Amino acid sequence: MEAAGIRLPKGFYGIVSILMLLGFMALARIKRPEGLRHVSPGELGKLLGLDRAPEVRTLRQKVAAMADPGGVMDWMLERAQAWMREETAEAGYLYVDGHVRTYTGQKANLPRRYVSRQRLCLRGTTDYWVNDALGRPFFVVSKSVSEGLAATLLEDILPDLLQSVPGQPSEAELAADPALHRFVVVFDREGATHDLLSKLWKHRVAAITYRKAVKDLWPESEFKETEVPIPGAGSSTMLLATRQCTLCAGEASMPVIEVRKLGQGGHQTVVMTTALQLAAPVVAGRMFARWCQENFFAYMMQHYDIDGLVQYGAEELPGTVQVVNPAWRVADQQVRQTRGKLRTLEIQAGQIGIGEGVDIQKRAELHQRIEQVQSDLEKLRQARKAIPRKIALSELPEAQRPNQLRPLRKALVDTVKMIAYRAETALLGLLRRHLHKPEDGRGLIRELFTASADIQPDPAAGTLTIRIHGTACPAHDKALGSLLAELTAAQYQHPQTQARMIFEMA
Repeated sequence: MEAAGIRLPKGFYGIVSILMLLGFMALARIKRPEGLRHVSPGELGKLLGLDRAPEVRTLRQKVAAMADPGGVMDWMLERAQAWMREETAEAGYLYVDGHVRTYTGQKANLPRRYVSRQRLCLRGTTDYWVNDALGRPFFVVSKSVSEGLAATLLEDILPDLLQSVPGQPSEAELAADPALHRFVVVFDREGATHDLLSKLWKHRVAAITYRKAVKDLWPESEFKETEVPIPGAGSSTMLLATRQCTLCAGEASMPVIEVRKLGQGGHQTVVMTTALQLAAPVVAGRMFARWCQENFFAYMMQHYDIDGLVQYGAEELPGTVQVVNPAWRVADQQVRQTRGKLRTLEIQAGQIGIGEGVDIQKRAELHQRIEQVQSDLEKLRQARKAIPRKIALSELPEAQRPNQLRPLRKALVDTVKMIAYRAETALLGLLRRHLHKPEDGRGLIRELFTASADIQPDPAAGTLTIRIHGTACPAHDKALGSLLAELTAAQYQHPQTQARMIFEMA
């Protein structure tokens, strides 16, 4: 922690105690620091090996002192690199998606962005998460002013991935095989553009995404039943067809592999990739596993409160940050409205038709209106062209300048929550094989985290026995007993006292 720049002045509560407390709060679903007011500080302190847990104000002060030096992002990336080294195969396929963290307070002036889950444009910050195919997070990048997924991926995420992802081929191997890639990033159709895919491939990073605006249908005779491996979920049988195609943008083009899945009613789901050496079943399985990230967002919002504020207040953004010019936005809206009006008139003209019984006078008036709107549209386009699309933040009037919520303290808590989620997922992996209904696993793990227990230290033997009180279901008790036996066999030690921990059911 000290190496990452995270430190605390000397005091009763050290770094380990604060991090353990934040982790226990996440696992026990104490979503905000204010939730500590409803928990006995003495009982919670026993988990930390201390007389009592800190109160709300002390915790906030400690988190601020740990985050403000700026080493939080270094620590987050250190953890990401360690997780990737542990799961080298899964680190080769990275899922990137944005999650809008809405804000309803008054202290920050955040720009608006579209929130798909609410179908509204709301003020907030976009968090871009990087996960593996099982939904386990690696790291997150928060952007108050964002150009979208493509810009954030290229500018903020890709440089870290190039340094962090293990098992990348050497420069000699890349030079010897023009189709060889370093690793694969998976994202939704927002990033399905030639510009992004070509810029990623310049670094020899492949992508898998959905293809946009596909209107042609392939013959159903091309689709064959194929066994598709689904990461973490065995395999599934799908009707797939594959072709090597070309993705064009003006005069530029690049080869891609297009994989289509035939669904019910003849619907064709189109997936494309620049990883030319991947087999079609692998491409389909990796793309359709992207829902794990959506499930991750939903679970983290409900159980870990990833949208919650850690600290109130805001701070200024650098004046050199480029933002969309408000004047250009107004001009662009006028162009869009006028273009919509023109399309409506053209549809009306097409419906009148030609022939006997047609009102010539009405048709002439309609064409005159179309010509007028076309003229207005051209003038508006020229006016928009004369306005710069982006300007520096310092050029905006002070009242219109967006700022940001304090990011480092949120990043510190997010890192702890990622560690807690990964710990929960690891326990789930151990527990599922002892359950008749694996779908009950997460709920039972959450019940375990909040169960009553007796803590019995034995300084002479150097052990710490944690005896968990039983649940109302004997089958669950049996499964939890098997899980606790595995944890005891692993010989974990308490981070403060180094006592060997023994887990058992009461």
